[in-house]
Amino acid sequence: MKAIVAVDLNWGIGFNNQLLERIPEDMKYFKEMTLGKTVVMGRETFESLPGKKPLKERKNIILTTNKNYFGEDMIIYHSLDKLLQEIKAHSQEDVFVIGGESVYSQLLPYCTEIYVTKIEKAYEADKYFINLDKLGWEKVYESEAKNYNGIAFRFTKYVKI
Repeated sequence: MKAIVAVDLNWGIGFNNQLLERIPEDMKYFKEMTLGKTVVMGRETFESLPGKKPLKERKNIILTTNKNYFGEDMIIYHSLDKLLQEIKAHSQEDVFVIGGESVYSQLLPYCTEIYVTKIEKAYEADKYFINLDKLGWEKVYESEAKNYNGIAFRFTKYVKI
């Protein structure tokens, strides 16, 4: 299983259920990486998607403790165990965890690769991703610095050691 995330300098990922920054090149990268794959997210992340609709051309799986939660064109699990059983039926290359904070932390132990867009700016955040540099993951790729409206960012890839 893989994860994909955009973080700021403090590994912040969101504020008030919104991304910290919307960078068109990062959105395009996210789409390219996840198109045709299975994406796993929490309810709040799903509800923050445009139109609160499942991502097109992807199998959308939602993990939520809300037993009354339902929706069309998605699979909903209320327990991590059931979700992990479902994921075992997929090629691990084809499963991406896409947020939020709680789902990332629950599924990080099962991930082997994480694609991190590092935004070189600090934002006010209320949701965070674990600092992979302090957790013993190895950064195996880092792009050259890119720029969007004066904000530098880089695409990186980490692998579990």
